[in-house]
Amino acid sequence: MIVDGVLNIRKAAGWTSHDVVARLRRSLGGVKVGHAGTLDPAATGVLPILIGRGTRIAEYLLDWDKEYRATLRLGETTDTLDATGAVLERRSTIGLSDETILAAISRFKGRIQQVPPMYSAVKVAGVPLYKAAREGRVVDRAARVVTVSHIEVDRIDRGDVTIRVVCSKGTYIRTLCADVGQVLGVGGHLLALERTRVGSLTANLAATIEEFEASLSIGQWSASLLSLDAALQSLPACIVDDETAHRVLHGVAVPWDSVLVWESQPEKADAPGRRGIRIRDQAGRLLAIGRWPGDRVMTTGGACSQPPIAVEKVLMSEETVQCG
Repeated sequence: MIVDGVLNIRKAAGWTSHDVVARLRRSLGGVKVGHAGTLDPAATGVLPILIGRGTRIAEYLLDWDKEYRATLRLGETTDTLDATGAVLERRSTIGLSDETILAAISRFKGRIQQVPPMYSAVKVAGVPLYKAAREGRVVDRAARVVTVSHIEVDRIDRGDVTIRVVCSKGTYIRTLCADVGQVLGVGGHLLALERTRVGSLTANLAATIEEFEASLSIGQWSASLLSLDAALQSLPACIVDDETAHRVLHGVAVPWDSVLVWESQPEKADAPGRRGIRIRDQAGRLLAIGRWPGDRVMTTGGACSQPPIAVEKVLMSEETVQCG
């Protein structure tokens, strides 16, 4: 039986995110498998794996914040900004005090600008940057605004600094390390990286591929699967009646006054058209993800009305609902 949801997998060093997906797809006999949030091959830690209809919610999970434990090596600059690259320059770190290092790192808390590294999957004019980098070309890249909500130093051991970072999607820890080294005037690169959390998925509860396959062999793998509803728990939710639920499964929008109960409503600060809404039936099953239409609008008679909730992603079929 195909089960839909999100697996919390702990990626080992040396594996690409695609390697993990391909291995699990084979293990599950060709079931749809995807991932939410790429990890570089050298990095380890949490990799959310999407199973079955879980692949339909990737765009919502990509917005999850992430937490990393990283080691910054000061005094060495590499062409990839991490330990996999060639060393371009070495500078002495003698004379750098702990206080100076702490002060430099603290400057990177909050909304900051980052230029994506050349060795990344970011596309410029439709071409991934890493392809240009492999050809020895440097491409102009626009800076992006990302948010580092928390950054602290766990340990300073000569030129190696271990930091913990909580950040928004799109943040490159390699770039962060290189930028800290530049501020300190000695250069730096990412020596080691572990992603310790993605949203509600934590490394201490993650399973290795081998552990997952062992549970799969005895038929207990679904116990480690996070349901779609649980994975989307940060989104507001509403419950609709059976007639409306039937229409939702066919992609028909939900009139605002057809909502029976709001378990949580969209916040006023949410940007219209960007905030998802979980749509459930009276049995509590997650039918679809809708899109909040925004503020009330004026009708021709001068009264205000709320536009319907558009159905963006249908997550169940009528056959599944009837069987349930």
